[in-house]
Amino acid sequence: MDGQHELGGRAPRWWRHGPAWWDRRGDEERRPRWPWRSTVLVTAFVLFGSNFAAHAQAGERAALDPFARVLLFVTGAALLWRRRYPVAVVFGTAVTTLVYLGAGYPYGPVFVAVAVACFSAVVAGHRKAAWAAMGTLWAGHALLAHWLYRWLPPSGDAAASWGQELVVATWVVAIAALSELARARREQWARERAERAQAARRRADEERLRIARELHDVLAHSISVINVQAGVGLALLDTDPEQARSALTTIKDQSKEALGEVRQVLDTLRTPGDAPRAPAPGLDRLPELVEQAASAGLTVEVSGKAPRLSPGTDLAAFRIVQEALTNVVRHSGSRHARVRLERDGSTLRLRVDDDGPATGAEAGGSGNGLAGMRERAAALGGTIEAGPRPDGGFRVLATLPADVKDTAHAEGTDAREDTAHVKHTTQVKGDDR
Repeated sequence: MDGQHELGGRAPRWWRHGPAWWDRRGDEERRPRWPWRSTVLVTAFVLFGSNFAAHAQAGERAALDPFARVLLFVTGAALLWRRRYPVAVVFGTAVTTLVYLGAGYPYGPVFVAVAVACFSAVVAGHRKAAWAAMGTLWAGHALLAHWLYRWLPPSGDAAASWGQELVVATWVVAIAALSELARARREQWARERAERAQAARRRADEERLRIARELHDVLAHSISVINVQAGVGLALLDTDPEQARSALTTIKDQSKEALGEVRQVLDTLRTPGDAPRAPAPGLDRLPELVEQAASAGLTVEVSGKAPRLSPGTDLAAFRIVQEALTNVVRHSGSRHARVRLERDGSTLRLRVDDDGPATGAEAGGSGNGLAGMRERAAALGGTIEAGPRPDGGFRVLATLPADVKDTAHAEGTDAREDTAHVKHTTQVKGDDR
């Protein structure tokens, strides 16, 4: 069935990549492809170019015979394995080239095959092997041209000049240097691609965490209020219908607000480049939090004045207070909480206290709420301290940096406002269950 399915669409895998026994490492670790085209081109260039070199060096070097052509063909054809066995190929081409030169055949493009093999070996990471093969080629050529030439064809050949050896050595070094340059560039490109991919993954992770924090803060707070009001409505449905109606109204308003904020987060996901349609919440909406907490039976006292903050810091401060009050509603037996705002130079201090005692197994804040608050503060360079107080209550203390614009604005106001804490108390008593 698999084969029929493949034939109905694409070609079967074994037809495109060979049978399973041919590729033992699977799709992800498949061996490099065979460089057919470049090998054919180099081999043809070596064969035809050597014919022209033979005519140009007639009488000086031995004429090309079948053995010479076989050596040239083997030297060029060996490049077909240069990606799979780069070390063997670079040494093999160097040896066949030395045999070719030792037989007295003319100089020519046979060195191109060695250069290609050296380049492939260096790029593949076998630098020492490539340098050793090129050194062997040069040393072997020097041995042939200055000592063994007496016993090798063509007869009556004289020793090569050392200037010629210097030219050969220069070419060897140039080939190796170009190969090293190509290897360095390839490694640099690979590092840059890896860094870009890592940066993209990091941005995606940060965006995912940001969205997770937003959804958690919105849903946790709203659902906590809805849960409390639903319990109130059920308890008073028969005895106090008006109070139950009020609880249901609170549930409706809170769910509508939660849906609006969730929709805003989802709109950001769908169109990440567009500006948000609604402004992000900030500390200016703190009275709304107080009213929502009051509807859940929690009395909140706010002291201090919210300073002007950048949108990111303002949102983080709002979410931290929101999560802290949500934890009081869910995990504390106290029906009273205190929120204090302080501006200390370029630092904003948020403190949320309740009198306890803790209720439930999760009262220590082991869930995602405190982790999200810490992530928000850390993203801005601030800190979060959360834990039980000695008197049995619980405290959340957030320290967030204020931006330069806020500091400049504060310096333009009355100096007494910089040092005195302007207190206002918003106290709305909710219905105790």
